Amino acid sequence: MQDEAAPPPETVAALRRMGLLAPDGPIPPARPLAGGVSSDIWRVDLPRGPICVKRALPRLKVAADWRAPIERNRYEARWMTVVNRVVPGAAPALLGEDAETGTLAMAYLPPESHPLWKERLYQDCISVAFAAQVGRNLASIHSATAADPEVAPLFPTDAIFHAIRLEPYLLATANRHPDLAAALSALAERTAGTRIALVHGDVSPKNILCGPGGPVFLDAECAWWGDPAFDLAFCLNHLLLKCLWTPPAREGFLACFAAFSAAYLAGVSWEPAEAVEARVASLLPGLFLARVDGKSPVEYVTAEADRDRVRRVARALLAEPPNQVEVISAAWREELQR
Repeated sequence: MQDEAAPPPETVAALRRMGLLAPDGPIPPARPLAGGVSSDIWRVDLPRGPICVKRALPRLKVAADWRAPIERNRYEARWMTVVNRVVPGAAPALLGEDAETGTLAMAYLPPESHPLWKERLYQDCISVAFAAQVGRNLASIHSATAADPEVAPLFPTDAIFHAIRLEPYLLATANRHPDLAAALSALAERTAGTRIALVHGDVSPKNILCGPGGPVFLDAECAWWGDPAFDLAFCLNHLLLKCLWTPPAREGFLACFAAFSAAYLAGVSWEPAEAVEARVASLLPGLFLARVDGKSPVEYVTAEADRDRVRRVARALLAEPPNQVEVISAAWREELQR
């Protein structure tokens, strides 16, 4: 956690409009929190106790010119509400929202009791059981929302999902690899046209807390009514890439990959699990390539030799798409053992 500082004026004004801070009350102490590239996030110590305040940024903090509408936080708030109804505690409790500034207030979950899964993985605290629990809970969210037609109209977010996910990942990568443009564009088109369940859009170890009661999902700014295969592929992609982050833990990451996918697929109820897996297996290589050649390259794959490893595996799998995710993990293991 960083040093105490004055929260931005926009954040203070939003808290007053939400009724969480008195109109004439003093500015509370606060600390900036790490929060990825898309938001300004603070711990604010109100008289009632600490809360987390998140304000969407119109321009993301990456080298590329990557912009997204701030109203995405409206849909993150809806995602949190829906998901906590389906799997209680699977998201932080929502305390308030301010549409004018794209600001959310939510329960503050201290790192002492809710460490980030990414940090646990980096410390080589690899739990296959936790990976499986993430898969089960994610499948429960998808299954419950797929069965509830009233959820779909709450998330008219096609344009946001395109701006934050399909364009910067698949379509930007297609521009870097013209010979794969048709395959990557087809994946984007298929994903955009598949409408089944409530999708988080950014399921990643950096957005999952290891809570006492199980996984807590954060940062659903990409919330969308669409293809649940995207969430599974997105998280599996991170588990593959982390083999380059901490090489001694590779087998542990690949074991988490297997446990996560198996637990998720066992919970698929809305269509044959084989159909979901086939979409995941064909999409995953595109996302894999995107994390070295898209608009949001993963920060820990910095050596060009490692980027080339990703490119070799991803390009081969895009040329001959598999139907099973284990084919992808096997191909990656083979590459890593060279």
